[in-house]
Amino acid sequence: MKSKRDADRVSETDQTPSEDDAVADLGSAEAFDRLGTIGIEEEFFVVDDRGRPTSGTDDLVYESTPPEILHDRLDHELFKCVIETQTPEIDRLDDAGDSLRAVRTALLDHAEAHGYGIAAAGLHPAAKWRELEHAQKPRYRSQLDRIQYPQHRNTTTGLHVHIGVDDADKATWIANEMRWHLPVMLALSANSPFWNGYDTGLASARARIFEALPNTGMPTAFDSFEEFLDLERLMLESGSIQDRGELWYDVRPHSVHGTVEVRTPDAQADPERVLAFVEYTHALVMDYAARYEDAERSPTTATNAMTPHHRRETLDENKWRAIRHGHDASFIDRECSGVVDLGELVERECERLGIAGLRRLYDDESGAQRQRRIHRERGLDELCTALRL
Repeated sequence: MKSKRDADRVSETDQTPSEDDAVADLGSAEAFDRLGTIGIEEEFFVVDDRGRPTSGTDDLVYESTPPEILHDRLDHELFKCVIETQTPEIDRLDDAGDSLRAVRTALLDHAEAHGYGIAAAGLHPAAKWRELEHAQKPRYRSQLDRIQYPQHRNTTTGLHVHIGVDDADKATWIANEMRWHLPVMLALSANSPFWNGYDTGLASARARIFEALPNTGMPTAFDSFEEFLDLERLMLESGSIQDRGELWYDVRPHSVHGTVEVRTPDAQADPERVLAFVEYTHALVMDYAARYEDAERSPTTATNAMTPHHRRETLDENKWRAIRHGHDASFIDRECSGVVDLGELVERECERLGIAGLRRLYDDESGAQRQRRIHRERGLDELCTALRL
C-alpha cells in the first residue's frame, strides 16, 4: 500500500470530483510491483465516556493534528462516530504486529487527548443509526443521495487486509481463488450479533447489512486484470459509482495500491485476532502466487485451483452460513461433494499453510459469543465498556 486511499483523503469542504476526473482516476497494472507487502486498515467507533458512539471525527481528523504515524493515515467514514486507520506499508509478516500496535496506540492516545474512547466490533450494539450524524464530505453526501436507506443505516465497521502482488493478472487470479476462503474468515471474525439495539440472531449482522449496498458481497471471477479494469471503467462512465473505491466487494485486486485486498472480516478489539487474519491472508496470497508462477512455468500442468466447481450461488451460501452461525458454521466443501465443519477446515488450513493463528481464533470464544454472554450476564452498559480498546 502506497498511501491512504486516494479517493477518500479529501477534506469535508472539498468538492465532488467531476465525471471526467473520476474516469481519469482509473487504476493501472503498473501498480502491481511488489509481492508480499502488507497493509492493514481498521475501522473503529469513536465513543464517549459511557462507551456509546459519538460524533468525534471532526475533532480527531480535521480540527487537530494527529500523531506522526497517523499523518495521512487517519480518516473518517460515513458516520461521524466511525474512524479509520491504516498502517504504513509493512515489508515482512514478522513486523505486522509492531506496526499494528503502534498505529492503535497512537489512535488511542489521540482520542483520549480529545476526550474520546475507541471501541471495536462489526456493529456497535448501542448504535442507533437514526440518531447518529453523517459526515458532510461530498463523497458521502453523494452516496446517501444515490443509495438512500441502505447507506443511511450503514453503521458497519470492518477489517481490510492488503497483500502486495507483483503482477496484475496474477493478483486478479489470486483474488478469484481467495473467494472460497472468505466465508471461513467471516465465520472466525463474526463480531456483530446486535444492531440498532436488537439481537439479530446472526453472528455477523454487519456482513448482511453491508450487503444491502450496491457493488458488495462475493464478486464474480475475472479472466484478467484488464477485464476487472473494464468493470471499473464501465461503472465510472455509467455514473454507477463516483470513484473506484465504491466497488466494495469482499475481495478485489486494488488497482492503485497493487494489492489483493480482503474486506471480509468484522472489526476486532484484540490485535492478536487481527494478526491471525493478516497471517492467514498473507499465507493464502503467497501460496496462490506460487501456484500461479508454477502454472506459468509449466503451462501443461493444471493449476490446482480451489474454486472452479463453485458457482457464485454456492459461495454465497457458504457466506450466509458464516453470517448466520459464526463458529458453528459448516460449509459446502471445495469439491462441492459434501459439507465440512469450520473446525475441520481450520485444522486443514493451519496444517497446509503452516500457520497457527486460525486455530487460536477457533479455540477461543468468538466475538459474537462473547458479546451475547456479556449482554446476558451484565447488560448493555457493561457490553459497551467491554468493547473499548
